[in-house]
Amino acid sequence: MEILHIDLGSHSYTIHIDSGLLTNLPSYLGSAEAWVVITDEVVDGLYGQELVENWNHNRVHKIVLPAGEETKNLQTVEEILRKMLNFGVTRRSRVLALGGGVVGDLAGFCASIYMRGISYIQVPTTLLAQVDSSVGGKTGVNLPQGKNLVGSFYQPQGVFIDIKTLGTLPRRHLISGMAEVIKYGIIYDYAFLGYLHRHFEDILSLEEKSIKKVITRCCEIKAQVVAEDEKEEGIRKILNYGHTIGHALEIATEYQHYTHGEAVLKGMYVEALMARELGLIDPAYYNEISALIQETGVGLNLDELLHKNLINSMQKDKKNRGGNISFVLPCNKGETAEVLMTKEEVSHLLQKL
Repeated sequence: MEILHIDLGSHSYTIHIDSGLLTNLPSYLGSAEAWVVITDEVVDGLYGQELVENWNHNRVHKIVLPAGEETKNLQTVEEILRKMLNFGVTRRSRVLALGGGVVGDLAGFCASIYMRGISYIQVPTTLLAQVDSSVGGKTGVNLPQGKNLVGSFYQPQGVFIDIKTLGTLPRRHLISGMAEVIKYGIIYDYAFLGYLHRHFEDILSLEEKSIKKVITRCCEIKAQVVAEDEKEEGIRKILNYGHTIGHALEIATEYQHYTHGEAVLKGMYVEALMARELGLIDPAYYNEISALIQETGVGLNLDELLHKNLINSMQKDKKNRGGNISFVLPCNKGETAEVLMTKEEVSHLLQKL
């Protein structure tokens, strides 16, 4: 088992990475007055029922949500909180998030506000959640105007990553997770980017040595960044590469057309093009980034008809400053730069790409 530590003082915790962790998960979790397992319909059918049935605890409750980004809203939060109250959940109870990024964000946010905060555990079951969203304590939900506009920084008590759960993911969702994997190589570790080039198909075929290395390295990078900047006041902003365009694309298409990872892949591609157009990135390095993103097979061109809607959505992005739209763009190998642009500048740049 790989064990990583996130050093956040009193909020520190460990990440456990292994194959088959779910089989004996309750033995790792410690005690609680009651447990609330929050999951979705797909994951419940695969893992949730067996987990709860085999849990030797007299108070384990389960909340099963519809799968998909559309569930990540304030109405769902209220429904979860009401169910927790009906279960008699107290401050000495704990929440377990079993699923992908949507479940993790929702469960973490509900834990952060229920009775002013109770403990929670992340058990991510998708590649995207395992390498990114389960680590770092970002929780939240969407509003119609934008992604994750309501939320909190609230660290879990632990993260338990069972690599074996990736075996039930469709290839499309593995590709979606690769968006965040590739991101880490571009923003932080150029050598890791090279590893991804050489082992891309091994990773997607879930060859155990390769996928474990990838998940571990991504979690190491995320842990280092979060330990240095828990609340995104400095270096943590680099994690937003590809997300300004990506989030806007999800909003403009009403979460119906792309997975989160697909939108981020398109966002990384377009934002790399922007960096090239602005002279921030060497053309040869841009070609490396572009080639790896294209290897995912996701269509990368943006429909010009979307440009206006994208810019309207980007203007509501929580990362913006002084009325300008914030982008994290690649520059040197393993490095990024924050660039602030007016909506007119963004519009002009997109039209040139």
